[in-house]
Amino acid sequence: MRLALVMMGGGARAAYQAGALRALAELAGAAEPARRAMPFTVICGTSAGAINATSIASHADHFLHGAQRLVEIWSSLNAAQVYRADLPGVAASGARWLAALMFGWATFGLAARRTPRTLFDNTPLAHFLADTLNFHRIEQMLDERLLHALSVTALSYSSGRHLTFYQASEPISAWRRARRTARMVALTPAHLLASAAIPYVFPAVRLELDGHHEYFGDGSIRQIAPLSPAIHFGAERIVVIGANASAPEVPAARPDIDVYPTLAQIGQQVLASVFLDALDADIERIEHVNRMVLHLPHTVDPESGWRHIEVLAIRPSERIELIAARHLKQLPLSVRVLLGAVGGNRASGAAFASYLLFESAFTQELIELGYRDTLAQREILSEWLKQPSDSPVGVVHGHPEARRN
Repeated sequence: MRLALVMMGGGARAAYQAGALRALAELAGAAEPARRAMPFTVICGTSAGAINATSIASHADHFLHGAQRLVEIWSSLNAAQVYRADLPGVAASGARWLAALMFGWATFGLAARRTPRTLFDNTPLAHFLADTLNFHRIEQMLDERLLHALSVTALSYSSGRHLTFYQASEPISAWRRARRTARMVALTPAHLLASAAIPYVFPAVRLELDGHHEYFGDGSIRQIAPLSPAIHFGAERIVVIGANASAPEVPAARPDIDVYPTLAQIGQQVLASVFLDALDADIERIEHVNRMVLHLPHTVDPESGWRHIEVLAIRPSERIELIAARHLKQLPLSVRVLLGAVGGNRASGAAFASYLLFESAFTQELIELGYRDTLAQREILSEWLKQPSDSPVGVVHGHPEARRN
């Protein structure tokens, strides 16, 4: 049975996935001591999860080594490796926004490049990805059939299309659904930057598509079916690693309910809808369709393509915003000052700040949480990570995409 790994977005919160991957690698090694290769042959990622997905896919021949390397990267990370956190860089961004708000009427008609685009300049991340990830190994893993497919997803701001860019070990027909489609390409750091471009925080990325160029941003936006790519690639079991808990987030320090919410409080709910709600909705659809298939087995035509899809979600058991509140002072002073303007430098805005908290003290705590949460499901995961069998294990789910592969 083809096993898939899907990793969702969440900015700095994606450090949680590194800990989960380390636990998965250890469980896979315990289940099959002689096997070093990764049991997941389909890897799909969105936003920061796309970066983790690409990193682990490049080590499909040695799962534990790849997971440990990812843990090392996240454990030593700091904000300056992801976006310009120096005072001149942050001041320049703040000044552009202030000038646009105060004197925008006077600058109407000036070159578009003078207008503010995002809060932060993520040029350091572009260099970091180019230096850290080995895209040649992705091609090697596909050629050796240790990897069946790798995909990353982004949203075109230019056309409104939701695109899944993928590489595969063999030709796979691209699919087209309402408001979303796919393209087989040679993945590059630019695709990862586009997928991880949190709206208003990081700039959109210019990518070539069908002979022309469009600007792409975070793939979590309008991602109505995050499990769809894995199913199109033929996965029958899917492990989903999220970076957000399923419960609604509330401020780490509850403010007076009669006080107007800060921009950070509003922003954290917007980002939660981007990074959280789509996965919950897709899992609900899976459970609903699965119940229908199981209760009406004789009405499902074998040639229709409907099949059982087993899904297991690994998500934080603790509130990320509470963890972030303990580490806000780890952010560079310049970033704290900028976040202070929107209320993101105090406990009530910790959830918003957590997406930018690329600091080792915070990421290390998330790594350990991901490791513990994954081991808490070791019983079912150990069965899943054994050599694939024809016998279904655990909870069986269905998905409407499965019928149209």
